[in-house]
Amino acid sequence: MTDLEEHIWTTPLVDTHEHQRTEQEYLQTPVDVLVELFDNYVTADLAVAGASPEAVKRLLDASNPDIRGRFEGVRNAWEACQHTGYGEAVRLIAKIAYGMDSVTPELLEDAQRRSRNVRQPGERLRTLKEFGNLDHVQIDHFRRTVQPDDSAPEFFLYDISWAAFCQGDIDAGGIAQESGVEVKDLPSLRRAMEAIFDRYGKFAIAVKAQHAYGRTLRWYPREDAEAEAVLQKVLRQQPVTPEEKLCLGDWCWARGVELAAEYNLPFKTHTGYYAGWGRMPVHYIPAGNLWELLATYPKTRFVLMHIAYPYSDELVALAKRYPNVYVDMCWAWSIDPYSSADFLRRFLHAAPINKLFAFGGDTRLPWAAVAYATQARKGLLRALQAEVKEKSMTERETMAVATRVMRQNQYECFDIEGRRANILHAMRHNGL
Repeated sequence: MTDLEEHIWTTPLVDTHEHQRTEQEYLQTPVDVLVELFDNYVTADLAVAGASPEAVKRLLDASNPDIRGRFEGVRNAWEACQHTGYGEAVRLIAKIAYGMDSVTPELLEDAQRRSRNVRQPGERLRTLKEFGNLDHVQIDHFRRTVQPDDSAPEFFLYDISWAAFCQGDIDAGGIAQESGVEVKDLPSLRRAMEAIFDRYGKFAIAVKAQHAYGRTLRWYPREDAEAEAVLQKVLRQQPVTPEEKLCLGDWCWARGVELAAEYNLPFKTHTGYYAGWGRMPVHYIPAGNLWELLATYPKTRFVLMHIAYPYSDELVALAKRYPNVYVDMCWAWSIDPYSSADFLRRFLHAAPINKLFAFGGDTRLPWAAVAYATQARKGLLRALQAEVKEKSMTERETMAVATRVMRQNQYECFDIEGRRANILHAMRHNGL
């Protein structure tokens, strides 16, 4: 094992993006080998490879004890996609968690028989720390409220979700519950947003929005008067046009960006490829759509996610151009491992290396995060070994790069220690 290889495999990796279930949710998740292996992004590849929606649904039905029958329904599709990035992650889970060298009906049935019948408290944390060698994980739980994870408050850190606001979706009742402010007009909506940050901003690790699934990433500055007109229609439950929703969404998006800067929180934004399969309006997703927002709010740190795949060239250009732009390779290693390794090398020779984060799993179950972290380490090693082989960098230089992208850059961009201190102080004084 080379020094570089040992360094990459032993360095604790910061995981900047997950959707991990809470401890209670995880303990209630059925112990099922097929769920453990396949309840992740590979279901999209199975569908694209020809598996029916019914077969995929049956595959993940833990109430059905017929392991062989459930797998046989997708077996042909699995054989077609087992070497994709998503498929590789399944094979890694099989190997690391179950000791399986291949995924076959016989081995799956044997693994299910050997599995514990119940999940254990602390198992989720142990899996991520001991098998994933993760420093901590940052979780988007799709909510604006941020509460500590009692099972490990320093390890599981949470984002404030801003996606609904960015889409112009205003749930006045929910916002009032979260903020204590009744939304009647634009000034009260602004106060509600400020109250959300006042309550939760000091405990959150970032602000997160994945609104590219429902609208374009192109942002325009909006006047209060035009946004107010749309808001009043929304509050009266009157129909609004897509253009009106974009107007209100842009206004809300900008307020979140401003508050993120005020509370020293990076603003994470989904760019590029969608989860799932089928519909994907490609004009929504390029990171270049964000240029005016990035320029308008230079004091906000923007974390642009998923290498904007497949539009990664312009993402490199944004990171090279804008001091407030950071690039997160979360999920990318599983979408397309080889393009991701190439992306890292292109980034390394085009943009400052302190702007890049190597990993986020974007998963719900611990073993999936472990597998995706393994893919990231393998891809990082492959890319940096190529740099050494081509004599573009020395091994010592690549080790420094590995340290930066695996953890140092994240600690410089996110106020990790400050948020941990705030959470622990509040928990000691019953402030949460």
